[in-house]
Amino acid sequence: MGFTRRQAIKLGSAAIGSAALGGAAPFAAFAQQGPVTEAAGEVDTYGLSTFGELALPENFPHFAYVNPRAPRGGTLSLQIKNTSGNQNFETFDTLNIYVFKGDGAAGMDATFDTLMTSTGDEPTSMYGLVADRVKISDDRLTYRFHIRPEARFHDGSRLTAADAAFSFNILKSKGHPVYRTILAEFAGAEADGPETLVVRLTPQRSRDLHLVVAGLPIFSEAWWKGRDFEASTLEAPLGSGPYRVARFEQGRYIEFERVRDYWGADLPVNVGSNNFDKLRYEYYRERQVAFEGFKSGQINFNEEYTARIWATAYDFPAVRDGRVKKEELPNGAPTPSQGWYFNTRRAKFKDPRVREALGLAFDFEWTNRNIMYSAYKRLSSYFQNSDMMAVGAPGPEELALLERFRGKVPDEVFGEPYVPPVSDGSGSDRNLLRRADQLLREAGCKRAGTRLLLPDGQPFEIEFLDSSGALKPHTEPLQGNLRKLGIETQYRQVDAAQYKRRLDAFEFDVVTMALGGSTTPGNGLRIVFGSEAARTPGTRNVAGVSDPAVDFLVERISLADTRAELNVACRALDRVLRAGRYWIPMWYKDKSLVAYWDVFSRPDKTPKYSTGAPGTWWWDAEKAKRINYQG
Repeated sequence: MGFTRRQAIKLGSAAIGSAALGGAAPFAAFAQQGPVTEAAGEVDTYGLSTFGELALPENFPHFAYVNPRAPRGGTLSLQIKNTSGNQNFETFDTLNIYVFKGDGAAGMDATFDTLMTSTGDEPTSMYGLVADRVKISDDRLTYRFHIRPEARFHDGSRLTAADAAFSFNILKSKGHPVYRTILAEFAGAEADGPETLVVRLTPQRSRDLHLVVAGLPIFSEAWWKGRDFEASTLEAPLGSGPYRVARFEQGRYIEFERVRDYWGADLPVNVGSNNFDKLRYEYYRERQVAFEGFKSGQINFNEEYTARIWATAYDFPAVRDGRVKKEELPNGAPTPSQGWYFNTRRAKFKDPRVREALGLAFDFEWTNRNIMYSAYKRLSSYFQNSDMMAVGAPGPEELALLERFRGKVPDEVFGEPYVPPVSDGSGSDRNLLRRADQLLREAGCKRAGTRLLLPDGQPFEIEFLDSSGALKPHTEPLQGNLRKLGIETQYRQVDAAQYKRRLDAFEFDVVTMALGGSTTPGNGLRIVFGSEAARTPGTRNVAGVSDPAVDFLVERISLADTRAELNVACRALDRVLRAGRYWIPMWYKDKSLVAYWDVFSRPDKTPKYSTGAPGTWWWDAEKAKRINYQG
């Protein structure tokens, strides 16, 4: 549900959700500053937005948070920190990231252009990239995008409407389950000549589906002819974006070079961005080895997610002498819903009383103080720190949505939303553990000596599955408290390939997941919480949420016509999900922790919904020379 890597590079490592994965907008809105025409039941516009006018006029020169005169050069080297599709944090074996098979390489979406692209200053607006205008039918079911005649693939061949139609149709039929899910109401696309792409949506379309389509990658139909789109490949598919694959070593690194004659370099949406000559992603199987790579300069930009490392490990010579900078950057991006997610497909996690009991064994207050240097706040909501977060008793508008499910959802949904209790900070709060034991007994669990038995008489055992040991110190105290309840636990760390296979097939008890938020959620929520996604391997409904009330509310969210309607539906969904106890919520921080070698400069202004780092930055040759950077 997050954002594409290209947008992460463009807007910053905590950029808002992309159109391609559900962070886009519903109905077209039009700015008064630029010409918008209406004729014969069509609206002709240069941009699309959600619940209001576009902030920028038609002929805007560039986004306000970039330096239009930024120099180009240097190499940005980093790790993959956010994934989508088939991507893996620790390895790769394919350069096709848009299908189910294989472990996709980082950065590949920087090689593909889209019809339109988002901005970091508006939560859900898109402006023209491959398409400079779009005509929208009165019923909002047909969109005629005008393809710029100058658009080109990297081999110089023309990018046409037929290429875009091929791309969107094949993503629906053969793409990763994520794409097949969000394109369910996409009826199809066709070319009406080389410059006109006709996109048709079904009458059941979600609010933001046309924005989803506008943010999809465009492939070369000629290049894919005779090739198997669903197969893994180490041959870089032909793209049209600002970067192309330069070289790679499977599973170790991949490097991209800026396309010197990139056709769209001077478009307003690209001015001041794509400033690095090279983008290089390094892969490491061990986090400590990756950190050593940063200390040595092999990586020159790092976003840190571990408070303990931030507080204790950034005391090496390059930091002390100023060659490496540390900053906490304000971040307007939505808060991810990070937690330990239960696989409710498994019988032992079917009862929400069991899931609540397991959550009571997590002492956040102790963990935050002793492991995370009191740097974090406790999560409680799936829409934390937003107007979409449920607070207090539901109001009349929420009740209007929820009443039809009275008796089918917990009574708690109609009262105060669930908030994890505050512990005494001892690490093993006896009152909370007694309450957990009571809930387990009410759910039918029994004791046999020191062991807890499930209602079917089997020992209660839990495996925490992970591909990294980064959260092991945080999980071990939780495991210790679960053992006091008589539950046997194991922290199973497997290699990246096995982890992905098991995650895709839902073969796990508990996994840690940080699901990115959105300022304007839409049908991307189906991928995370929808019943169909719960049955579809490879989707991000890791908890197996399958609830008619959730499905109904997700659809109401995706169809909301106003921000007020959206907020009401999200609050109602938040109540139902929190009452379901599908996770043990972890923690969050409203600032991004970044460290970097002092070889960059950046604009004075940052995007409203992102840090802007490192996507709006550029290589500063004088700084690199001054510190004798040898990365």
